Formats: sequence, C-alpha cells, structure tokens
Amino acid sequence: MIIKEVIEQIELIEEEVIQLRREFHQYPELGFKEERTSQRVIDYLLELNLEVERTTKTGVIGLLDSGPGPTIALRADMDALPITEQTKVSYKSKLDGVMHACGHDGHTAILLGVAKVLSKLQDKVKGKIKFIFQPAEEGPGGALPLIEAGVLNKPQVDSIFALHITNKLPTGVVGLQRKVVSAAADEIDLIIKGKSGHASTPQDGVDAIVTASQVINSLQTINSRKVSPHQKVVINLGTIKGGYRRNVIADKVKITGTVRTTAPKLRKSLPAMIEQIVSGVTASQGGEYQLNYQKGYPVLINSTELVKDLENTIKQIPYLEQLKFLELPSMGAEDFAYYLQHVPGVFFRLGAAAPNCSYYPAHHPKFNFDEDALKIGMALFIYITLQRIKDN
Repeated sequence: MIIKEVIEQIELIEEEVIQLRREFHQYPELGFKEERTSQRVIDYLLELNLEVERTTKTGVIGLLDSGPGPTIALRADMDALPITEQTKVSYKSKLDGVMHACGHDGHTAILLGVAKVLSKLQDKVKGKIKFIFQPAEEGPGGALPLIEAGVLNKPQVDSIFALHITNKLPTGVVGLQRKVVSAAADEIDLIIKGKSGHASTPQDGVDAIVTASQVINSLQTINSRKVSPHQKVVINLGTIKGGYRRNVIADKVKITGTVRTTAPKLRKSLPAMIEQIVSGVTASQGGEYQLNYQKGYPVLINSTELVKDLENTIKQIPYLEQLKFLELPSMGAEDFAYYLQHVPGVFFRLGAAAPNCSYYPAHHPKFNFDEDALKIGMALFIYITLQRIKDN
C-alpha cells in the first residue's frame, strides 16, 4: 500500500529533514542572494537523480518525470530577513543581521524531504512533479521573475501548492481558506509641496507639515466612508519626514505607506480614491503634491474547487489532528499569489506551535517553531500530490 510506504519513508528521513532545516537556519541569505542555499538544494536534488535547473540567479527547479500524466508543482521559498537573531538555540544564525525569522528554512527542508520520498516512489507515480525553490519572497519578489522565466511551462503545470509555517496554529493543525488567503500590498510614496517662510509670518508661506497632517487624517476616511464595511482596507502611513528647524515653515514633507485589501476590484479603485483626497487637500491649502502609487503582490486566492477536492485527502494524514478552515484572510501579503493568477492552486497554513510553549510571531528576532511540524508538512505535500496525480 503506497500510503504505508509514504509514512515509512517520512519517518525514515524525519531527522535528516530537521538537520537540513537547522543547516539552512544557520546560514540565512536575503532575497536573490541565496547562493549557498540554492547550491545545497541543487546538490541534494542531483543526488536524487532529478532533472535540475537554476533560474533567475538563485531559483532552483527540480523535476521528477514519471511519464505521461498531470504536472503538479510544489513551491518553497528560501530567503531570510534582515534581522539580528536573539534566540539561544544551538543552530542560531551565524550571519550577523540576517535571520530565518519566517520559517522559510523549514519550507525548504520540507520540500527537499518531499522530493526524496517521491523519488523513492517514482515507479508508482505517473505524471510529473516540479519542485520550485523560490528566492526573494520577502522582497523584492521572486515568484513573478520565475513565472516570466517559464517555471509554469515545459511541462505545463496543472496545479500548484505551497505552505507556510505559522505559530498562530498549534502543531498538528493545518489552516486553510476556501477562497481569499491574503491581501494585496501596494505602496505609496507621497511628497507634499508647500512654500517656505518664517514662522513669524505664516501668511506668506504654505505649510507643508499642516497640509500633510490634513492629508494623513483625510486618507483614513477612505476606510470609514468610501469603502463598504464588509470589505477590508488598511492604509498605513509608516514614515513622515519634513521640516528644517522650529522657526521655519516647511516647504516639503515626504510620506511613505502601504495600502492593503483583500478585494481585487476595490484594489483597482484605491489609487484614484487616494489621489482625489490628496489633490483636494493640497489644493485647498495652496500646495502641490507628487504621488507615486506602486502595485505590489496581488490578492492570494485559493481555488475553491481544489480545496473541496482535497479536503478528505488531507483529513486522512495520520499526523493531522485538525483541518481548520480559517474564516478571515491575512492582511499580510504573499507572492505565491502570482502563480495562482495562471494556474489553480492552494496555499496552506502549517501549524507549528508546540503545546504549552511560548512562541514569538513571524519576523520577530526570537522567532522559532516546533520541528515536529516538518513531517506534517511533508505528509501534506505528498498526500495532495498523490491525490492529484490519481484523480487526473
């Protein structure tokens, strides 16, 4: 029975996968600089006799070709974050100022383990499996360059899957959304232009700071007055810089921020809403503005049909305690969304918080996770891959 063999193989390599994760954790690398990581991945895949391709500098694609059949893609992100680690684990980062604070080391180790198990079962698998090791998910974004380089072609991918480790769910729980998973994340760069002058004669100037304060407050009315309360919008202005000294009227203020929403149609209308407010406020004060609105990662939307098809298969995983359907999407962004604009797929949340243990959230300098979750991640990928190959 193939499922019995799957579990046996996972148990056999569990410790190896844990050690891989710890190795990646000790040598974290930032986006598009994953040279050591990608070479380690290449060497590992070659040992499995898979077809291997390096793409977009540090991206790696492994292919398990078992003849005619569907092509299933599995994706893991490899990059770390510019954070100085504050944990006390024995496998702490050896690179100052760089840390795997989001679980991508675990994602990479899981996918290598999956590749090893499926390669041992190749004679029982019909179809093709692409193992996508992606750079730069944390920025500037590695999914889109991979797609443009043809990762979803030759052979054409029929469906694609990814997971993300989270301490918001306990180990043994897999979180899943039936449709919207995470928000789009766009960026604002705004310059408010006024006219400088002496503080003693404010009537002779146009105060960019006063104008900017009115713009900041007015932009928050988009969420409260321009958008349905049933939709989600976050407009966060994270930096503001302006002025020279206490007795000088500022002639320029620079503001940067992020705009997030889980509704694609609403996302299209937000740039015009924002510009209308900025234009009106600055004009009323006699000032000018320069607005640069940059589109970031799109809304991540799962294939509802695939979620329905996979539900029973996921519930059969021996290590799984609960398949939990999550009501609310994350307002964080994830560039796996780009893949799902081209092929159907599903993004999972892999619970990794051990019972009775305290864990820090992702992107925290003390972030860590329960390594028992690694075998659950392997089983999840393998079970859904085997199901998709069988059903097609």
